[in-house]
Amino acid sequence: MTDVETTMRAIVRAESEAIAALPYSGAYDSAVAAIVERVHGRGGKLVCSGMGKAGQIAMNIATTFSSTGTPSVYLHPSEAQHGDLGVVQPNDIMLMISNSGKTREIIELAELLHGLYADIPVIVITGQPDSPLARKADIALFTAPKPEVCPLGLTPTTSTTMMTVMGDILVVNVMKAIGFTADEYAKRHHGGYLGHEARKKS
Repeated sequence: MTDVETTMRAIVRAESEAIAALPYSGAYDSAVAAIVERVHGRGGKLVCSGMGKAGQIAMNIATTFSSTGTPSVYLHPSEAQHGDLGVVQPNDIMLMISNSGKTREIIELAELLHGLYADIPVIVITGQPDSPLARKADIALFTAPKPEVCPLGLTPTTSTTMMTVMGDILVVNVMKAIGFTADEYAKRHHGGYLGHEARKKS
């Protein structure tokens, strides 16, 4: 077995264990219900935000929600301070992602958001239950307390894997809650292989 294979198998094992350790709480039910109520009940949208690697996860979650019937946008936390906060409307709901829960730009965005619309619910995905961001959340979802597989213990690796899966949990459960169909998927995803397969099922 080569060094690369040994490392690969160790990473797969570690990240699989981290995913399996994700804690369930009723906050997941609350998050799904809140997204459905704000977006599908009030005609708002889901606004996702995160900085750095967490921001890339937030962007992926936003596009996946949009393609599955729940309008969603990504808001860069720094650009929000230079006018992009204007994309937020009163019936929206916010999803903020930060593993540390201490990212300055995200904490500032939470404060700016409530200065604009005080009653917009904030869902937070973080690895730190006692963090400043978690304390600002209306609904908090926590990753498992697992170390990064990066040999330095610094680069977001295990944490971003868990956050991606947590986003999938929210997406799939919202799809089920709204009864999203292959026909509706095909209307939103016309091109490529997935569009072709969706039209076959619709």
